[in-house]
Amino acid sequence: MVTTRKTILITGAAGFIAGHLAHVLSGYGNYQLILSDDFSAADKTPNWSDLNEAILIPRDVLIDRLEAEELLPDWVIHLGARTDTTEFDYAVHEKLNLHYSQAIWEYCCRHQIPLIYASSAATYGDGRNGYSDAEDQLSNLHPLNPYGLSKHQFDCWAMEQAKRPPHWFGLKFFNVYGFREAHKGRMASMVYHGFNQIRSQGFVRLFKSHRPEYVDGGQQRDFIYVKDLVRVIQWLMEATPKSGIYNLGTGVARSFNDLIHSVFQAMGLPARIEYIDMPSDLRESYQYYTQATMEKLRKAGYPYPFYTLEEGVFDYVQQYLMR
Repeated sequence: MVTTRKTILITGAAGFIAGHLAHVLSGYGNYQLILSDDFSAADKTPNWSDLNEAILIPRDVLIDRLEAEELLPDWVIHLGARTDTTEFDYAVHEKLNLHYSQAIWEYCCRHQIPLIYASSAATYGDGRNGYSDAEDQLSNLHPLNPYGLSKHQFDCWAMEQAKRPPHWFGLKFFNVYGFREAHKGRMASMVYHGFNQIRSQGFVRLFKSHRPEYVDGGQQRDFIYVKDLVRVIQWLMEATPKSGIYNLGTGVARSFNDLIHSVFQAMGLPARIEYIDMPSDLRESYQYYTQATMEKLRKAGYPYPFYTLEEGVFDYVQQYLMR
C-alpha cells in the first residue's frame, strides 16, 4: 500500500518549537516539509541544518515563492513570530506577529489550506479576567506588553474574518520548555537557565516576590513540555476538531521553586537557591500566575495526558541537557 506524502509548511522553522516539530515530522518519513524563517542566525542553525530533504524559503519571500512555484501545502503551521516579551517597540511585533500572520491567513483562505498558528498566554495580561479560551471572552483581555498585544490583536482579527481556512486553530502557548531553545538567550526557559547556573555556579538565582501574597520564587506558571505541544499539533492535524482558539498548557500552575527543585533532582544534586530583586523594568508587566483552562481541548477529544513538571524536566535534563 502506497501512502501519499503530505506537504507541511512550518514557519519560524529556525526557532525552538518549530524546529522541534520539524524534526519530529521529518522522522516519520511521510511528510514533505517546507520550512520558512530568517535562516541567517548562526546560533539557530542546529535547529534546521540537518533536515536535508526540506525545502527552505526565506521568510521575506515566502508568500511570493509559494504562489510563483505553486507549492500548495496540505497544512500550514505558523509558528514564526517575534517572541521577546522585553522588546517594547510595538512596530517590531506589529510587523512580524500581526501583519505577517494576516498574510499567512489570507494565503490559506485563497487556497483553502488548513492552518494552525501560535497565539500566546501573554494575551491574558495579569490574569485578572481569568484564563478562559472562550472566543467570546477575547474583548475582556488586556495584555501587559507589546508582544502579548500583537498576539491578542491577531486573535481578535481572525475571529472577525468572514473568510476562514477550512480548519484553523489558534493555540495559546503557555510556558514552553525543552530541547532546541538554547538560542533564545534571556527568553529561554528557566529549566535551561537553571541547569546552566547549577553547572557553572552550583546554585540558581530566582526573582524575589514584590507582592505579599507570593513567597520569593513562588510566582507560578503553567509549564508545558515541548513534546506535549508537538503532540497536540499532530493530533489537531489528524482529528480536525471544531476550529477556534485553544489554550495549550497543562492546566496545572507550578512555582519557579518547584521547577528549580526538579532541575536539581534531575541532576542528582541538593537544591541551592538564592533570591534576587526583579529588574524594575519588568515589575509592572510581570505575570505572577498563569494556569490554562484545558476543558475546551479535552471536550474536543484530546485524549493524551501531559507530562508533569517533574517528568518533563527530568526528560529534558537527562536526555538532552546532560548530553
